Amino acid sequence: VPGHMMVGDDVAQLQRRLVELGFDSGRADGIFGPDTDSALREFQAGVGASPDGTCGPETFRAFDRLIRTVVGGDAAELREHVHLTHLQTGVADKVIVVDPGSLVDADMCHAIATRVEGRLAALGTQVLLTRPAQSPGAALTEAELAEFANSVDADLMVSIHVDRSASELPNGIATFYYGHPRGGLHSHAGRLLAEHIQTELTTRTDRLDCHVHPRTWDLLRLTRMPTVRVEVGYVSNPLDAKHLGSEAFHDAVAEGIAAAVTDACAPMVVG
Repeated sequence: VPGHMMVGDDVAQLQRRLVELGFDSGRADGIFGPDTDSALREFQAGVGASPDGTCGPETFRAFDRLIRTVVGGDAAELREHVHLTHLQTGVADKVIVVDPGSLVDADMCHAIATRVEGRLAALGTQVLLTRPAQSPGAALTEAELAEFANSVDADLMVSIHVDRSASELPNGIATFYYGHPRGGLHSHAGRLLAEHIQTELTTRTDRLDCHVHPRTWDLLRLTRMPTVRVEVGYVSNPLDAKHLGSEAFHDAVAEGIAAAVTDACAPMVVG
């Protein structure tokens, strides 16, 4: 029932229709939040419908009537471009959330996260860790992590994880950004950051390049800033585990992430 949409594909379709018409409903994440509600009410008021935030038959008819007349660029693409332009003004004064994501093998993630914090702070960046090393406490859900990053108005978020498998075979480094695995909608700035990180880490270490991948996980989907999840290796793989226990590897990964963030935020050179 359109009037009771909260989460799902129908909400994502509504969001895409709104951005096609120039109304900023935020990311098309399938969640009917405050941005979507505000954009829908603004659209309804603009077409003379009751601005009640309920997507009923009258609103759908207005969509169908107007969507056929709209030509030009993709509003979601335009917002991504604006976000990227804001990001590429230098790393100094940026607010970056670093999440030592894995509670299992948390020491490894914290060792890398604190090194990233130190390197970026030296460049004038404000770095916020999602939990302190000495008292990690209970694991936050991905939605809670996203809420924290959104609440501090972060410019970027990097979540650092180690993985494990029932088999010893899986190994290597992979980085994930927001996007649908089958293609289509994705975060351009998130992909740019993921590619920078993946290149830096696989260049600075001898670990297997497992490439970058789009995913719609809650942490990537619910954050308002470009967010990536970095899997730095498998503790279940003997060679990966050896590297993960090495301070030299922690240094190399931290240096790679810091360099990638700096590159992603570097001002564009014109001319």
